[in-house]
Amino acid sequence: MSAFSAGSGSSLFAGFRALGLYSNHLPHVVRYHRKHRQFYVTTAVGRSFHTFNVKKLGIVAVSNAVPEDIMCLAADRMLVFVSHGKHLKAFARNKEVVHTYEGHNAEIHLIQPFGDHVISVDHDNILIIWDVQSEEEYLQLNFDKKVFTVSAIMHPSTYLNKILLGGQQGSLQLWNVKSNKLLYTCQGWGSGVTALQQAPALDVVAIGLVSGQIIIHNIKFDETLMKFQQDWGPITSISFRTDGHPVMAAGSPVGHIGLWDLEEKKLIGQMRDSHSAAIAGLTFVHGEPLLITNGADNAIRVWIFDGPGGIGRLLMFRMGHSAPPTKIRYHGQNGQQILSAGQDGTLQSFSTVHEKYNKNLGRGSINKKKSKRKGLKYDTLKLPHITTFASETARQSDWDGIVACHQGYVSCTTWNYQKTSMGAHKLKPERLKKNKPLHIYATAVDITSCGNFAVIGLSTGDVDKYNIQSGIHRGHYGDGKAHEGAVRGVAVDGLNQLTVTAGSDGQMKFWKFKTFVLVHSLDLSSPPNVVFLQRDSAMLGIASDDFSISVVDIEIRKIVRKFSGHKGQINDMTFSPDGRWLITASMDCCIKVWDLPSGCLIDCFMMDSAALSITMSPTGDFLASSHVDDLGICLWSNKSLYSLVSLRPLPMDYEPSTVMLPGTCPAQDVEDTEDEDEMRDEIIEYESPEQLEAHLVTLSTLPQSRWKNLLSLDVIKKRNKPKEPPKVPKAAPFFIPTVPGLVPHFASSEQADVHQSKVVNLGVLAQKSNFYNQLEEALTNHNYDSAVKMLKEMGPSSIETELRSLAPEGGGSIEAMLSFLKLIGSMLKTKRDFELAQAYLALFLKLHLKFLPSEPTLLEEMSTLSEQLEETWLHLQTLFNQSLTVLSYMKSALL
Repeated sequence: MSAFSAGSGSSLFAGFRALGLYSNHLPHVVRYHRKHRQFYVTTAVGRSFHTFNVKKLGIVAVSNAVPEDIMCLAADRMLVFVSHGKHLKAFARNKEVVHTYEGHNAEIHLIQPFGDHVISVDHDNILIIWDVQSEEEYLQLNFDKKVFTVSAIMHPSTYLNKILLGGQQGSLQLWNVKSNKLLYTCQGWGSGVTALQQAPALDVVAIGLVSGQIIIHNIKFDETLMKFQQDWGPITSISFRTDGHPVMAAGSPVGHIGLWDLEEKKLIGQMRDSHSAAIAGLTFVHGEPLLITNGADNAIRVWIFDGPGGIGRLLMFRMGHSAPPTKIRYHGQNGQQILSAGQDGTLQSFSTVHEKYNKNLGRGSINKKKSKRKGLKYDTLKLPHITTFASETARQSDWDGIVACHQGYVSCTTWNYQKTSMGAHKLKPERLKKNKPLHIYATAVDITSCGNFAVIGLSTGDVDKYNIQSGIHRGHYGDGKAHEGAVRGVAVDGLNQLTVTAGSDGQMKFWKFKTFVLVHSLDLSSPPNVVFLQRDSAMLGIASDDFSISVVDIEIRKIVRKFSGHKGQINDMTFSPDGRWLITASMDCCIKVWDLPSGCLIDCFMMDSAALSITMSPTGDFLASSHVDDLGICLWSNKSLYSLVSLRPLPMDYEPSTVMLPGTCPAQDVEDTEDEDEMRDEIIEYESPEQLEAHLVTLSTLPQSRWKNLLSLDVIKKRNKPKEPPKVPKAAPFFIPTVPGLVPHFASSEQADVHQSKVVNLGVLAQKSNFYNQLEEALTNHNYDSAVKMLKEMGPSSIETELRSLAPEGGGSIEAMLSFLKLIGSMLKTKRDFELAQAYLALFLKLHLKFLPSEPTLLEEMSTLSEQLEETWLHLQTLFNQSLTVLSYMKSALL
């Protein structure tokens, strides 16, 4: 099997985390931390859960992911209980699993913490009570689905060992779980129970029904105290205020909240459209006028009741898209904000740094003033969702910096990032303002890099230019229409010289930006689907309907690269900041990375759901993607920034492996597999050789301090001579004696004990150094490598001492001096360490200049060295002169 027959994930990108995920359809859980003295709210998001502090609604913890989506969530003072499928798990510290409870044969849908126990109910109508610490089954109750199907569960306050169960048939059952006895059955009110909530008064329970009724019931005397009716469908959740106001709140499937006064037994207010989807859960914070709500619209909201009328106002919120985002783009050059347009009609900005910098620019409206007055509650005033948009930060502090196209809508809207709202203008051609033709809509848009103009393409083939500041129409491309078919993409270059348009007629046209004159037309093999221009490199990526990709250089107006390999419609593409990579995403669930200089596919990975839109950070650290049926934005970190990555071409038959989408926190550390180890072994870091070619003069990598000052050592020693003798400290600290040298070594006990004489012994009495012995051996074996290596390790003073001792008067010999000259000759011959050879020879000549002429053997060797030096220097001088001549010509010539 070849190395590329099966993929091992992505070699360039690793899943980092997901943005914009806050809540799903499961009710939240509120907990109080005694030590911190503050409340925390926990919400489920996919396979993990988030914990926020209620004070600032800042995220404080993200749990480790479970294998499947969380289906139920509950908590006591210490643990958070989570169910997925048939499994029940307990999390500690809001992060890791500490207990697992196995025994259910069906999916768990209800969890109730119960002191030292936890109760779980599955869809087979089996109730199991578990011992939390031992993970053992304490009790199991089986109910007949036809008679009593458990749909709600609670523990009444002060009722020891008792639980209250609500059924889909409408009846209630009170059980003593210690004695395993059914104490009482209430026949109900003819409608299924959806919610049970303990009231602040003892023995009193609020019961929410499928019919929309709320029953306030005394379970001790089986007496109904009061009834309320809600007209918005079944009751999803109930909560009571505990700060001195007798108020009850109830949630509905349409996003409205009803508020009732329990003393006067009447409705006191409605909080309509609190969420755009069903209210999953609502909880009054104990002792405070705060109501926490979460919904299936991916939002958590905190409402405060501090005004007249008893209606809450929005205090804090965290929200993402309630429908999957369709288009994402990085905003600005710092790589910290991602603009996202979703199917819910909103335009939002997500920060990659911290959630407090997130922005919601809201929904588009046909009439902004009227929608403000009516609160944008009527569908007739809402614009359809955004299909594509373009943004620019150059003038965003002066006027609108975002232009967006809406599905099936002819006008393009402007948006202001600074004001976090829809802008002042709707860009629409003058010819279409009087008559309102059907089936004409905006399909493509681009903003110039200066932030002054917007170019918009329509489904009719028209391309128009507008001034963003004033919203005035500034021109039209083409005599009649720019294209015969719908415009699929428009782009303006970085200097406002060219406008490039692509149409479904298979034509790509280049226009003068200012004069609207057609400059060039290019026939494409297939109609384009996606067009993306990187202004810095002037490269235009085109994805065609036949799943092929072309790259056009807009300066020479030619196709410079063609790629094929996707098996589905290409949804989006982006370039890396340096313009080397083109990244494409298609409906075949693959993301592919193409290397433009080499024209090769260098990375490919598959995901469970197709990416609808991708964008690369301007700083190159992250790739962001949005996916089918996914509310979040996935961030993928660029591995090449922090580790060694092998960028080898992938073969045509490469089969990518599926990569899991990142969660809201980095994945847990997983041990490397054998395949990854093999891949790492294959990637060998390049090491530069000591010498590239034998004929090239090569310098050493030693610092200049080792060789540059060899000729000036006497001056340096004279300058550094101390003025006073060193003073011995009275009590010297303990130290291990070291042997002096450039690299100090600890002295052995024998060396430390020997007292060296202060009288220097020269001549015959002097000991021969290692370097001297190496020179003597080299005369016979003609190998000077070890001697050169020793010289390189010495400091300047040591080198001078060694060279001085080579002369007979210093204890050396004629043979040693001859061997040293041969050493220099070998260095010049190999052309390595060229500057060291020059420095050593210069010092040698300076020390022994008077003695050298008296020895014929040394004179003969020196003449040979002189010829070698002259030849090398002549060669170098020729090259230097040639380079200097070219340089002076380049500086002076008028080109």
